[in-house]
Amino acid sequence: MAARTPKAPRRAVIVAGARTPFVKAFKEFLKLDTIALGTAAVGALLERYAVPREAIDGIVWGGVILPSAAPNVGREIALDLKLPPSVEAMTVTRACASGLQAITLAAAAIERGEADVMIAGGSDSTSNAELKMPQKVVHAMAPIVMGGKATAGDYLGALGKLAPFTDILPKAPKIAERSTGEVMGEAAEKMARRNEVGRAEQDAFAVRSHHRAAAAIASGRFADEVVPVTTPNGQRIFADTMVRADTSVEALARLRPVFAKNGTLTAGNSSPLTDGGAAVLLMSEEKARSLGYTPLAAFRSWSYVGVDPADQLLMGPALAMPEALERAGLTLADVDLVDMHEAFAAQVLSILKMLESDAFARARLGRERAIGAVDPDKLNVHGGSVAIGHPFGATGARMVTTMANELHLTGKRIALLGICAAGGLGAGAVLERID
Repeated sequence: MAARTPKAPRRAVIVAGARTPFVKAFKEFLKLDTIALGTAAVGALLERYAVPREAIDGIVWGGVILPSAAPNVGREIALDLKLPPSVEAMTVTRACASGLQAITLAAAAIERGEADVMIAGGSDSTSNAELKMPQKVVHAMAPIVMGGKATAGDYLGALGKLAPFTDILPKAPKIAERSTGEVMGEAAEKMARRNEVGRAEQDAFAVRSHHRAAAAIASGRFADEVVPVTTPNGQRIFADTMVRADTSVEALARLRPVFAKNGTLTAGNSSPLTDGGAAVLLMSEEKARSLGYTPLAAFRSWSYVGVDPADQLLMGPALAMPEALERAGLTLADVDLVDMHEAFAAQVLSILKMLESDAFARARLGRERAIGAVDPDKLNVHGGSVAIGHPFGATGARMVTTMANELHLTGKRIALLGICAAGGLGAGAVLERID
C-alpha cells in the first residue's frame, strides 16, 4: 500500500481590517454602546470588502467592559447585522489584549480546520460602563424584586436592612487590580521609577506618537482602515479625534502628574479613556484565494504570559515578545516593524529597557544575552495608543490591521507585536507578509 502524502498545514491569513474612529470617552460616541460600536466595525468590514455572508463561519469578539444584559457581544453583533443564524459567536476577555486574543483564537480555529472564514476583533465603550450597585443593596433588594409579588411592608423591611445609608450609592467603575487595589497608572508610576524612566523621556515619546499618528492620517494611510460612523444624533465621525499634530514637549511639560503627587505620568503621556471598535477578516489561505481576496499577512507565532501583578504589573510584553520570537524561530534582528500598545509612555520605555538588558534576560528569560535594542525608526511607525486612543477590547485588532497593511504595502517581511494587560498579563505575536 502506497504511503499517503501528508497534507500541507492550513494557514490562516489576514485579508482585511476595519475600525471605527477612536474617540474620547463621553464625547461623540456617548450614545453608542460596545455592541453598536462592534456592529459598526464589522458591518463596514463586510460591506467594504464584499464578504459573502453565507461564507462566514463565526465571530470571536474581545471586550473588557461587557454589558451585563448581553455579555456575548460577538453574538449580538451577528444578530444585529442579520447574518445567517448559523454564524456562531463568542466573546473573550483578556483585559487590554482581548482583541488580539480574539484574533488568534479565530486563526487557530481556521488552522485546525474548524472554519474557513472568521471575523474577529473587539470593542469597548467606556462611556457606557455600568455603575455597580453595592452588594449590600443587592442582597437586601434582590429577593424582593425577583421574588414576584411584594408588599409595601417588604420594601420597608428591606430599607431597614440598608441602614446606615452611608454606603448604598452606586460606585463608579475603577481600573484597579482586585489583588492589589492599585490602579494601572499607579503601577506604571512604580514601573517608571524602578526602570529609571523620566518625565522628559515620557513626554518626548508621547509627542512622537502624536506626530506619527497625525502624519499617517494626513497621508491617507489610515483611509483603508478607519470607517465613518454616524451617531444617533446624525453626526458623522470620519477620523480619530484625539491625535494632536501640533503637540510639543513644551506643551506636555506643563501638565500635572495624575497618579502621584511627585509623579511623572500625566494625561499627555498616558492613553486616554476611549470608545471604539475594530474588526479583522481572517480566512484559510485556500479559501481567500478561491474567493478572489489577496492575503496580507499571517501569524507565525503568538504568546500569552502572566506575571505577578504586585511586581511590575505591565511588564508582560518583555516576556511574551521574546517567547513569540523564539516560537517563530526568529531574533529581533529579523524584525522589520515593532508595534507596542502604549498604555503609558513609561510602560513602553520600561519594556524597551528590559529587552536590551542582559541582566533582565538572565533573571526573567533564562538567557545569557538580551533580546536586543529596538530601533526607534521601526517602533510604532504610525503612532500608538497614547495618541490614537485605547478602547480596551479593540486595540489588538487595530494593531493587527495596521501591521498587516504595513507589511503588505511596504514589502517588509516581519512585524512583532506586544501588548500589556491588567492582571499582570502580556501578549506577543509575530506577523509575516504573504507573497
